[in-house]
Amino acid sequence: MNFRISDFFNTKYKISKLAVRHILLTFAKNPTMANIVAIVGRPNVGKSTFFNRLLQRREAIVDSTSGVTRDRHYGKSDWNGVDFTVIDTGGYVHGSDDIFEGEIRKQVELALEEASAVLFMVDVTEGITDLDKEVSHLLRRTKKPAFLVVNKVDNSMLQNDAMEFYSLGFEKYYTISGMTGSGTGDLLDDLVKTFQQADYIDPFEGLPKVTIVGRPNVGKSTLTNALLENDRNIVTDIAGTTRDSIETLYDKFGYKFVLVDTAGMRKKNKVSEDLEFYSVMRSVRSIEDSDVVILMIDATQGWESQDMNILFLAQKSRKGIVILVNKWDLVEKDNYTLKNFEKTIREKTAPFTDVPIVFVSALTKQRVFKTIETAMKVYENRARRVKTSKLNEIMLPIIEATPPPSIKGKYIKIKYCTQLPTKTPQFAFFANLPQYVKEPYKRFVENKLRQNFDFTGVPIEIYFRQK
Repeated sequence: MNFRISDFFNTKYKISKLAVRHILLTFAKNPTMANIVAIVGRPNVGKSTFFNRLLQRREAIVDSTSGVTRDRHYGKSDWNGVDFTVIDTGGYVHGSDDIFEGEIRKQVELALEEASAVLFMVDVTEGITDLDKEVSHLLRRTKKPAFLVVNKVDNSMLQNDAMEFYSLGFEKYYTISGMTGSGTGDLLDDLVKTFQQADYIDPFEGLPKVTIVGRPNVGKSTLTNALLENDRNIVTDIAGTTRDSIETLYDKFGYKFVLVDTAGMRKKNKVSEDLEFYSVMRSVRSIEDSDVVILMIDATQGWESQDMNILFLAQKSRKGIVILVNKWDLVEKDNYTLKNFEKTIREKTAPFTDVPIVFVSALTKQRVFKTIETAMKVYENRARRVKTSKLNEIMLPIIEATPPPSIKGKYIKIKYCTQLPTKTPQFAFFANLPQYVKEPYKRFVENKLRQNFDFTGVPIEIYFRQK
C-alpha cells in the first residue's frame, strides 16, 4: 500500500468522502492487502536475519553493525500453504537527533499501519532495554495481533533467560533462533491463525520490472518518492542512504509495474566497507532481474566513467535502457544547453546511441511522468516481434544494395533473415560465408534495423549463420 489512510484527508488531496469510502471498500476486498506481517524492534536484534529465513533467500543485508536496514523491505513467504507478505523494518529508535534514525522511525510507523500482524523482536543476550519498552508501548496502541519474539536463543541454557520478557506485558513469548531457524514453527503456526483469509495474490507477478540505478546521491530515492507521491524511501543528502534494493508496486495513470530503487554504485576500487559491497551486489542483481533500467545521472556533475560502466552492464544484460538526467533545475541554461548535453552523452555511449534521454528534476517533479512514459515505451520495444516476411521484405533489398565487402575475392551473399524466439530482440542472417562478415557491417545492419523498426532503448543482437 503506497499511502496512509490519513493522507486522503490532507488538503492536498481533492477527494470527496464518498470517493474515500469507495477506495477503502476496494482495499477491504483486495486479498493482497490481508496477510501482511511486519517485523519490528530496536536495532541489531536480528530482524533482517529472520526476514531472510522467512523468504528462504538472502534478500536483506545482514551485518553486525547497528542500523544497517533503513527503508521498509518487502518479501513473500508462506507457511503450511498460507502465503503472506513480510516487511523488514529498520531498528526503532526514539528521541534521537540522528537524521537516519528519525527517518527509520517513520518507516517503522508506516509499516505498522500497513501490517495485519506484528512480530516484535527482542534479543535474549541483552535482555530488556528502554527501547524495547518504548516499542511495546507503541504496539499496544496499534490494536493489532502482536507476537513477542525472543531471538538468539541458540541453546537450552538461554531458555530461562527469556522469562524476564514477560514484564513487557505480553501474554506469551516465542523463543527462536533466526540464525538456525529453531523455534520458528510454533511462532508461524500461531501467526497464520490470525489471518482473516488465506488467499494471496502476488501483486508483482507477471508485471514489468523497472529498476532505477546510478551513482550515489544522484536522486534515485527522491525520484521513487516523487513517482509514488509519498515518502516510500528515506532521502538525505548523504551518499549511500539507500542500502537494499527496494521494490514497490506502481499502479497509476494506466501504468502498472514494479519500481525498484537501488543503492548507489561506485567504482569497485572505491568500495571499502562490506555493507557497501553487498549493497552494490544487490544493485547489480536488480539490474539482471529487471526489464527496463533507468540510468540516472547528476546534471551538475555530467556523464562520468562509472555511468558508462553501469550502462555497459545493463546493455550486456540485454535490458531496456533510459538515461535520466536529474537535477536539471540546478543547471544554468541557454538555447543550446540541452542539445549540447545530449550530444555529449551520445558521443560517449557510441555506438549504442539509440537510447532515450530525459531531463528531469525529481525534487520539483519536473517531467517525472515523462520518465514513466518513456520506460514503458522501451519495455514495449524490448518485447517487439517482427514478422519474418516483413523483415525480409525490408532488409533484403537494403543488403542487396549494400552487400558486405568481398574478402579475398569471395563475395558474401545474404539470402534470408529472421527474428529469433528470444525474450530480447535477436536476429539471425543466413549467408554463404558468415565467417567473413566483420563488426562494421554488423553495426550497419543494426542501424538499418533501428531505422525501420522501433527498437529505441533496446540492445540488439545480430548473428550471421551458415545458409
